[in-house]
Amino acid sequence: MRVSSKFGSIAGIIGVSLIVLLIAVALFGPLLGLASPTANNLMARLAPPSFNTTKGLHLFGTDQLGRDVLSRTIHGARVTLTIGATAVLLGGAIGIVIGLVAGYYGRWVDAVLMRIVDVQLSIPLSLLALLVVGTIGPSLQNLIFVLALTSWVQYARVVRGQVLVVREREYIQSAHAIGLGDVRIIFQHILPNVLSAALVIATIELARVIILEAALSFLGLGVQPPSPSWGRMLAEGRSYMSSAPWIAIFPGAAIFITALSVNLTGDWLRDLLDPKVT
Repeated sequence: MRVSSKFGSIAGIIGVSLIVLLIAVALFGPLLGLASPTANNLMARLAPPSFNTTKGLHLFGTDQLGRDVLSRTIHGARVTLTIGATAVLLGGAIGIVIGLVAGYYGRWVDAVLMRIVDVQLSIPLSLLALLVVGTIGPSLQNLIFVLALTSWVQYARVVRGQVLVVREREYIQSAHAIGLGDVRIIFQHILPNVLSAALVIATIELARVIILEAALSFLGLGVQPPSPSWGRMLAEGRSYMSSAPWIAIFPGAAIFITALSVNLTGDWLRDLLDPKVT
């Protein structure tokens, strides 16, 4: 158990460090003075990664339109993390509230809300996202809405289960006895006890949302040009895998590293916050 715990701590440190690095790149990368991610330069199209400054510094090479792949990857990090964080926060807020209400009131309220959860869970999330985006059209706001729509159910289920346990504790019964209102009991006494579980779900959902956003952008239903997106870059680079593989390799690596770091952090948080883990 000590070896497992030690390994989990190391993996968690690696995950957190990578997330901090990604956030720093997303925030401060555009300040490095790199070429514009949307500026075309057909004279430098399909240039391989190079440190040669005589033809322009392109550490990750250029794409089919001569755009700097490093600049597009960095700006894509900002787009991806912004979309992912916003969708997870929005979906988390909706799911936590629904889970609190279902678990606290129980009976028919719980039955109705959980049936809604079951219905959504019966539909593959990727299919649901494709259907909704295909119906309302691709845009940044619609993409965030769709990703939030696919993430709230996990929060609702986990939080509801936690509330069913917490509401039976003595201090909750005492709060009822002294006449505290339901809203105050839910948000002041129950919510703080379920936030740790919601935080673990948030890390899991963030990794899934990032991958789903990349998939939608790959299919042309996510972030629209000229804004750079890792999924869109993958789609553009697949036609050049034999002649210019770097166009797809770098955004693909960015997606992999981001999802891996979030999952490592989520596993570490789960072990840290789970009282059964020793």
